[in-house]
Amino acid sequence: MRCPFCAHEDSQVKDSRPSDDGAAIRRRRQCSGCGARFTTFERIQLRDLTVVKSGDRRQAFDRDKLLRSVATACRKRPITPAQVERLVSGIQRQLETTGDSEVPSGRIGELVMEGLQGLDPVAYIRFASVYKDFREAKDFEEFAGTVGDAAKG
Repeated sequence: MRCPFCAHEDSQVKDSRPSDDGAAIRRRRQCSGCGARFTTFERIQLRDLTVVKSGDRRQAFDRDKLLRSVATACRKRPITPAQVERLVSGIQRQLETTGDSEVPSGRIGELVMEGLQGLDPVAYIRFASVYKDFREAKDFEEFAGTVGDAAKG
């Protein structure tokens, strides 16, 4: 692991424990070059995933992109970063354990929608507005009406 301070290649692990969300290992390291201490988070990756997008385009699954997308939908809502992290980790685990190395982008969107629906109705509608490509205010109204109806019943 390269030191973020002096770029020395060698570091020693001083402490290792599961992260708060349990999906990563938090490691405290010390650089053998400059002596600086730093923290790394290491995740287990079960398989390389390829996202199949519209027009049959393919690109590597990007966990950080998914995290940013969910965090944007949750901005200024009573949702902690740990909750967002758990949601994204759960989605990634579901995708990795399917046995398929290629995942349609729509499947990822559906999983995010399911997760956000149980987390926060406003974040759910925000994400849906991009995912479902709302074009007009009435699209929001109709969708929000279905969310409100589902919460009542």
